[in-house]
Amino acid sequence: MKVLRASDHKRMPWKNGGGETVEIAVFPAGASVEDFDWRVSMATIASDGPFSTFPDVDRTLSILSGGGIELTIDGSRPVTLDLRSEPYPFPADRPAAAKLLNGETTDLNVMTRRGRFSHRVSRHPTPVSLPASPSLRLVLATGRHTIAFGSETADLGPLDCLAYGAEVRSDLTISGGSAVFVIELNPEGGMSPSA
Repeated sequence: MKVLRASDHKRMPWKNGGGETVEIAVFPAGASVEDFDWRVSMATIASDGPFSTFPDVDRTLSILSGGGIELTIDGSRPVTLDLRSEPYPFPADRPAAAKLLNGETTDLNVMTRRGRFSHRVSRHPTPVSLPASPSLRLVLATGRHTIAFGSETADLGPLDCLAYGAEVRSDLTISGGSAVFVIELNPEGGMSPSA
């Protein structure tokens, strides 16, 4: 079990040079945007424009703050994503563009390389209890939260992230005044899911 503090998240330019991303976690450790198996990051969208494309990668986008976006994927009908929207999965190798709805917006971006990992992202109001799982899980806090598991507790601040795997055999109880995002990562082909 590992707490990834917001102050330690890695800042780097977007693949297409159009902004900055904040990397929360990546596997394998130290992987670049070209060769990761999975990657969890945040980005602030300050203007309308295209997203970077990633061959053979699946992506899920969630809105963390701001007015939201209108997302157009490969010329299809635009989808509105805001603070009330469920996490939205789509193929990262299809052309996608965002149009801001009401000012700067920060998103949560989860990506997995097909054939290596798959993922699922869900948003949970708190308090919530999460049953034990064989998946590698990352819990991203949007506010201040306390996570209890067995006789232990962990305190998370805004945008801190808790990573844990199948070694945690008890339910996790999460309290706090805002929602959390739960990211589940599963290996394909017998690869290790470790953070």
